[in-house]
Amino acid sequence: MENIKGLKRTDYCGKLRLEDVGRTVTLFGWAQRQRDLGNLIFIDLRDKTGIVQISFNDQTDRGIFEKAQSVRSEYVLALKGIVKERESKNMEIPTGEIEIGVTELRIVSKAQTPPFEIAKADAVGDETTLKYRYLSLRNEKLTQNIIMRHKIAQIAREYFYANDFLEIETPMMIKSTPEGARDYVVPSRIHNGKFYALPQSPQIYKQLLMVSGFDRYIQLARCFRDEDLRADRQPEFTQIDLEMSFVDTNDIMDMAEGFIKKLMKETINIDIDSPLPRMTFAEAMSKYGSDKPDTRFDMLIEDISEWALTTDFAVFKTAVENGGAVKAIVAKNAAGEYTRKKIDKLTEYAKGIGAKGLAYVRWADDIPACSFGKFLKEGELDTLLSKLGAEQGDCVFIVSDKTSLALSVMGALRLTVAKTLGIIPENKWNYLWITEMPFFEYDEESGEWLAMHHPFTMPLEECIPYLDTDKSKVRAQAFDLVLNGTELSSGSMRITDCELQNKMFELLGMEQEEIDAKFGFLVEAYKYAAPPHGGMGIGLDRLAMLICGADSLRDVTAFPKVQNASELMSGAPANIDDVQLGELGIEISAKEEEN
Repeated sequence: MENIKGLKRTDYCGKLRLEDVGRTVTLFGWAQRQRDLGNLIFIDLRDKTGIVQISFNDQTDRGIFEKAQSVRSEYVLALKGIVKERESKNMEIPTGEIEIGVTELRIVSKAQTPPFEIAKADAVGDETTLKYRYLSLRNEKLTQNIIMRHKIAQIAREYFYANDFLEIETPMMIKSTPEGARDYVVPSRIHNGKFYALPQSPQIYKQLLMVSGFDRYIQLARCFRDEDLRADRQPEFTQIDLEMSFVDTNDIMDMAEGFIKKLMKETINIDIDSPLPRMTFAEAMSKYGSDKPDTRFDMLIEDISEWALTTDFAVFKTAVENGGAVKAIVAKNAAGEYTRKKIDKLTEYAKGIGAKGLAYVRWADDIPACSFGKFLKEGELDTLLSKLGAEQGDCVFIVSDKTSLALSVMGALRLTVAKTLGIIPENKWNYLWITEMPFFEYDEESGEWLAMHHPFTMPLEECIPYLDTDKSKVRAQAFDLVLNGTELSSGSMRITDCELQNKMFELLGMEQEEIDAKFGFLVEAYKYAAPPHGGMGIGLDRLAMLICGADSLRDVTAFPKVQNASELMSGAPANIDDVQLGELGIEISAKEEEN
């Protein structure tokens, strides 16, 4: 092995261009590929910026040429050379017009044959690439994703600093105050039997900063939630966390919009029109069956309950008579794609997410095929199809049930059908604010009303009287930012009145003793005067995932966890020895069996 003594990098591989021809450069990087053509050797040299071709020919010093012959994939190389114009150009890469004629070559580190080809890492299974994450991160696509994530963080800081925000760090070891998900807890050695919690968000501390007089706070905050994982969730994540005093919801949303406009322009050169569209929660659920609707395509949900009441079809009619609804979507030009077999599969999917069944009309031929046609009187199907604007070639899918369930099922079916038909446009950026969120949601299992957001959210002024009379009518001064069907952010105005805050806790079933134990320090702080304030947290990871066009948060996270919250590379979580357990005053009752 050789060292790099006497060499200083002059350039990054992916930055060199035709205007650099004639320059002597010093480069460091990894050998992605070596091609030995006898009297010619080409090596693709890679660093975080991309690749550049380095070349060796019969004019090259013999010792250097022979050393190049020994180079294998993923060797670390250091070299000096002259930038030359390539005879055979490759316009598919940014450096494809030039190459480096090597005058000095050092093999700094040799690599054994990697378990997969770095350039094709995205075609390898997660189990392998995550075990060797330090290798898959050398892949150009993943490298660029991580760089983009950094750029998003950089732009966030620039924007909020320019708007008088202060970046203030809040504690990472806090008191456990669960916010919906389970806390990750950290045992205390000094205080045996007591535990810190890792923060699910900096919520309470940033509100206390408002009480302290820091009227504009920003933090790229690490958050931790012990919950089931999906493609758009990790147990630890980062949010662009902000809080503002002496503002209303419009001020907060306007500030966020300014950031989004700057971000999209400076990352992918997309101009976003402002103000961003707004839609109430009720409207989003009614039209899209989702509180994070994908508005890039139509196929809106239609209510056909009135029509259903005029029919003799008991399934539809009974649902409406019992206070439910009948909802439908029209899939344009879908009859060719949705054969009876595929409709059966779609029906099973609908049942899997709560529906009792799926009714349909498939209008492939002159006479529509209707799954409930035998229960209809003459002309009733024509009336329905006319009402829905359905035409030959279309499919109509219908669900009847409790209104909330019918809407949620239809919302999921809408997305599934759209993906199957391939009608969701790419390279379209539909940002949307969802406003007037319900304050409470009813849990049918427990029969209790639960907070839909954290308990510090301020209700709309006009809804406060309903707190004691009808919780279903209470809407919050809360808002979500949605992009292409993905929730990026939640925010709200906060309660600052001690009495109202205590009342909220009580309405959520908390006794005074529990209130004092969990949130007493916040309520106490409010006694010393709190300004009106609110804020939001924008998911940096999700934002990066969408901007990068990635399928999962794993693709924009350097060292992600898998679905069971473990890290395949390091083997975390892992057992600790009995000495450590003893110091912490912890005894393990049962250990997970290791595979």
